Amino acid sequence: MTIQIKKTYRGLNPGMLYDEVQGLLQKRGIIVVETESQTYGLPSGDTQSRTTLALKTQAEQEENQKECGRAHILGSPQGETKMLLDVDETLFSQEKLSAFQNDLDFILGSYEIKW
Repeated sequence: MTIQIKKTYRGLNPGMLYDEVQGLLQKRGIIVVETESQTYGLPSGDTQSRTTLALKTQAEQEENQKECGRAHILGSPQGETKMLLDVDETLFSQEKLSAFQNDLDFILGSYEIKW
């Protein structure tokens, strides 16, 4: 089963969000194995960015790593950055997920838009 975390931030650089997410996931035994980044031009001349991270469990042997989710980070020219994290709860325990969310909220909570 997949668990989702959705966050919206204002005034936060998408690159900083990427770095924080990557570091906090690695602290919990999840590594980023592939990153895909794209930038899209808008008619106004501004740009939007999109970054997708493929996640696997950390293991000594690469063949023992298991795909456990994806993170999507979208940056808009209006200063909003959105993150959607999908993780497999069988490979990323509720305890680790809660700890990840607590760390993320502590570090970036002042940027978060509460709905």
